[in-house]
Amino acid sequence: MGLSKFFLNTGEALRPVLTKIIPMKLLSKMKAGIINNATDKLSADSIEKYEAGRYKCGANIIGNIKGDNGLGQSARIMCRLLDENKEPHVIRDFFVPPGGSRSNDTYDDRLTEELPFDVNIIHVNASEFMVAYLSLGKEVWDYRYNIGYWAWELETFPEEWLPAFKLVDEVWTPSDFVTNTLKKYTDKPVITVPHCVAPETDIVKFDRKHFNLPEDKFLFLVMYNSGSVMERKNPLAAIKAFKEAFCKDEQMKEKYKDVGLVIKISEAELSAEDEKIIGSVIEDCNNIYYMCGHMGRCEVNTLLADVDVYVSLHRSEGFGLVMAESMYVGTPVIATDWSGNTEFMNSDTACMVGYDMIELDKDYEPFKKGNVWADAHVDEAADYMRRLYEDKDFYERIAGNGQKYA
Repeated sequence: MGLSKFFLNTGEALRPVLTKIIPMKLLSKMKAGIINNATDKLSADSIEKYEAGRYKCGANIIGNIKGDNGLGQSARIMCRLLDENKEPHVIRDFFVPPGGSRSNDTYDDRLTEELPFDVNIIHVNASEFMVAYLSLGKEVWDYRYNIGYWAWELETFPEEWLPAFKLVDEVWTPSDFVTNTLKKYTDKPVITVPHCVAPETDIVKFDRKHFNLPEDKFLFLVMYNSGSVMERKNPLAAIKAFKEAFCKDEQMKEKYKDVGLVIKISEAELSAEDEKIIGSVIEDCNNIYYMCGHMGRCEVNTLLADVDVYVSLHRSEGFGLVMAESMYVGTPVIATDWSGNTEFMNSDTACMVGYDMIELDKDYEPFKKGNVWADAHVDEAADYMRRLYEDKDFYERIAGNGQKYA
């Protein structure tokens, strides 16, 4: 186990260098080989069972606490929930390198390496759970009740991740969609613990001028992280819907010249191919605004409030945190009517877009060929875009209902 841990940690630390000389797919296979080798050696009883009274009652929150991505936000939401309920807990920052941008300082003054409590709540997805086990060490798991907080986006679960169930006593998920999938693969408790959404914003500090966005246009926003797989997030469908709604010909472009689309990609450096593809489909549109680069969480949340509509024609979501945050700040959402997001939105609170279930034509790691996900109806999304722009009463009803529900 020690040698595997050494190579794993060294490889992750050098990842920014290695990715320049070794293809990412090959690096992923090398890493998977190390993890699988260690997993094969892990027997179900290698972790010492929970022992009541050995540690104080409380929770050790372990996760990417400083991370600006969804995993980091998920861990911080749990910390805030425990704070509000005055439950004893400590916070340990842990991430699998490179971990994305890590600028969130909300809990900097409370971070600790000490784990005094008897329950671990580990915000690391199943795909990286063996990495967490190797990196943190067996002693973190021993004699504690170990809960993995996992998200997943399909109704089938990757076979290679099944050994992660050996490392937990229980699994929490953000939605029944994820819970129902995981229950097919384990007899251990799987419990839905939804995210408690309350994004912090600063409209004065982060206005449209701050983002170099036009202040006089009706703006739609599409946003995703390159590490989340572009084919799943499906921004191309949103771009296509926008073009169909407002840019079919020169006459339409003139009519809707005060409408724009913002595309925000986080961690674009993880996929130069994503940038190339996006660039090729927007190069002929002067009303589409492309944004990349790092933003802090408050900055991102405020961008959601600054625009007029958020669009997610995703093919699958375990929860859909950005959609929930958009609703919370009063921004109407157009979204695919499938997967985790349907548990906090409906046709009264958002613009729900119909879809066809389709098979994946090839592997889009970690999503496998032959699995199924939703393909949103672009024409229906385009209709919603025009209606939100043209029908003020409809816009205000969706915005108001969504904000109340969130």
